[in-house]
Formats: sequence, C-alpha cells, structure tokens
Amino acid sequence: MEDETFDRVPPQDIAAEQCVLGGMLLSKRAIAEVIEVADADDFYRPQHETIFRAVVDLYGKNEPVDQITIANYLRELGILAKVGGARYLSECVASVPTAANAEYYAEIVRDCAIRRRIVEAGHRITEIGYGDGEAQHATDAAQAELAGVMKAREDADSALLGEDLPDVVAELEKLQSEGRASGVSTGFLDLDSLLHGLHPGQMVIIAGRPGLGKSTLGVDFLRAASLRDKVPSAFFSLEMARREVQHRIISAEAKIGLHKIRGGEMSNQDWAAFANQMERLTTAPLTIDATPNRTITQIKARCRQIKLKTGLGLVVIDYLQLLETPGKKRPENRQVEVSEMSRGIKLMAKELGVPVVVLCQLNRGPEQRQDKRPMLSDLRESGSLEQDADVVILVHREDAYDRDSERAGETDLIVAKHRAGPLSTITVASQLHYSRFCDMAHS
Repeated sequence: MEDETFDRVPPQDIAAEQCVLGGMLLSKRAIAEVIEVADADDFYRPQHETIFRAVVDLYGKNEPVDQITIANYLRELGILAKVGGARYLSECVASVPTAANAEYYAEIVRDCAIRRRIVEAGHRITEIGYGDGEAQHATDAAQAELAGVMKAREDADSALLGEDLPDVVAELEKLQSEGRASGVSTGFLDLDSLLHGLHPGQMVIIAGRPGLGKSTLGVDFLRAASLRDKVPSAFFSLEMARREVQHRIISAEAKIGLHKIRGGEMSNQDWAAFANQMERLTTAPLTIDATPNRTITQIKARCRQIKLKTGLGLVVIDYLQLLETPGKKRPENRQVEVSEMSRGIKLMAKELGVPVVVLCQLNRGPEQRQDKRPMLSDLRESGSLEQDADVVILVHREDAYDRDSERAGETDLIVAKHRAGPLSTITVASQLHYSRFCDMAHS
C-alpha cells in the first residue's frame, strides 16, 4: 500500500483565517493584536496572505483600514480580482462574530501554520535521509530543520517605563539587601563584584594558552553554580572524557589530589573526604556531555532537552577550536568558520536565555613577548570572537613561564572585555593539585 501521507491536506483553518481578516477590517485595535501573533506567511490561502499584507501596509502608513480602503488599495495594485473582489472582503467581515476575538483566531491560524511547517520539514528530512554524504552531517541538517520549525515566536521585550518601575525597584531593593551578584555566580567574590554575575544571553569567553587553567576555571564556574547555588548547568567537554571531568570535580570539592584519584592512591582520609561530599555531588543539577565532534546545532538541541528536563541556568563549552562545522571537514577559510561558530554561540545564549561560557585557546602571541601577559588580540581568529563576546577573561600565570616567580601560586584573571562595565584584573589562588582556583582570602 502506498503511503498516503503526502496526499493529505495540510493543516489549515480557512474559517479562522477569514475571521482574522474580518476582525482587522473592523478594528485597528484588532490589527495591533493580530500582528503580535501572526505573520503573513502563516495564512494557508494566498489570497488571505495578500489581504493581510495590504492591511498591514495601510496600518503602517497610519491610514484608515476597512473593507473600502483595502478594496481601493488592492484595486490600485491591480490584484483586487485575484483575492475575490470587494465581495470577498465583505464576506470576511460578515464571517466574524466580533472583532474582539481576532487575536484568538490569529492563534489558531498560527498553530495551523506551525503544523504545516512540521509537515514540510518532515518532507525535507526525508529527502535528507535519502541523500548522499555522511550520516552525521545528515543528522545535523535534520536537527536544523526541526529547530527552525520549533523556534517559538519570542515575546516582545517591550513595556511602558511606568509599568516596569515596580519590578525595577524590587530588584534594586533585593540587590541592596542581599549585597550579592544578580546573575549566576562565578564562585569568585571579586569577579562577581566586577561582573555582577553571569547574565542570561551573555557569551563569556575564557581564553588562555594550553595548560594555564582555562578548563579548570570553567569547571570552577560550574561548581559554584550547580553544587553551591543549585543552578541547573551543562558542561560540554570536547577535550576531556566524562570520567576525567568527574575526577576533577571530586578533586576540587573534596580537596583530594587529582594525581591520587587518577593513580588509585586515595587514602582512608581521602575516601572519608569524598564521602562527606557525596550528597552534594549526587544532588547537583549538572549535566556532563563529553560527546566528541559536537556542532553548535547539536549542543543547542541537547540544551533544549536539558532545559525541559531539569531547567538550565548555565552552559560551559570546552573548547571552541574543537567544535565541528556541519558539512565542512576542511574549511578553506578558518576565520569564516570561527566567525560562524562565534555567532552561533551568541545566538544560542540569547535563544536559550542563559549565559554561555566558551573556552578558547590563545595564539602564541604571549610567548613571543617579554612579559608573557596575554592581550585581547591574542585570541585566535579574534575578530568575530571579540565582537560577539560580552565578556572576555584571559587566564595568566607568571609561574607557568618562570618557576622562581615571586607570584608563584597566583593566577590573574584579566577581564579584557566587559560590555556592561569596567575592565580589571582579578587575582586568585592556584590550587591546581586540587584542580581548582579559589579566592586569595581562602587559599
């Protein structure tokens, strides 16, 4: 038996479409309500899409909108007959019980449109499945198709100042009384004081040369968020195995030497320290994903799953240069590829409504200078990264270059970019044998 799926009539509600148009022709208020819900391409019938566009055009010019003015407008464009003439406009007006329900009818139209797009995406995914190329690339393309369909229409970030003031005052009073960062805490007092925490939609870059501790700092952010503050978090490790990440977290929390954990040399005292942290570790809302060869699309899809299951307040990606680009195994222009990744991460942060911390390697610039201190320009393929990032933190340890340094055991977190505030250098204590950094006062 042949599959009849492709012969079925796509989801649509002609009556609801007519009622939407009828309501808009009766009331300017209805027009304002409808355009917040539906778009022209949400209509199934082309004639309805044409009428909707005409209404929006006149409304945007602040001209009168009713069946007479729309008929004249369409006549001037030479397309009145194509939509059924003035008589059809009258039918739309007559079909609607009251213009007050136009927004409700628009939601029905929008719902049908989304369902049609799901069907269309299904057809395209079927073609992708039958196409050539690697299965991984096909999977990425299929996920992108679904993500495009399921992306919800975002609520407008709009309000009268007077309407928002009570909430603003409440937030200010809370900040004043608690005296703490309003965003997700990094776990470092001075850094939180400077950044006011990590905020939804931010792209935060932690950058450093290999071996200087950028992964350790990223895990420190996660520990503060998920273990201390119980903020649901996700760590995408493209370099370390899942077990290695877990070992680092245990080492940092229980203060057990990482070499002891890896070498199977834990003492009875170490096991007791581990047991004392077991409950915190067990209940921590932290997802560790060490799947290799991840793309931004895959990470975003996984984050959506995590957000539905446990909620999501922080994402850390380790690290940018190991991310894959779908369909581009050997891109001709690495700068363009990094630019696409950078923009994708920033958009992911905004769409998910969480801060996204991405670790990044610096080029060899610091090693070629006498003081070895990193600068913003040392970011590999730095142009797009500098532009998209809200915060850039450069990790620098003098004792990594000079074992006899007077600052042995100290690490500088250089805030080289801060879109919402001042720049500064925060000094923290290195406890790399425990795979962690900590505030100087607690070292």
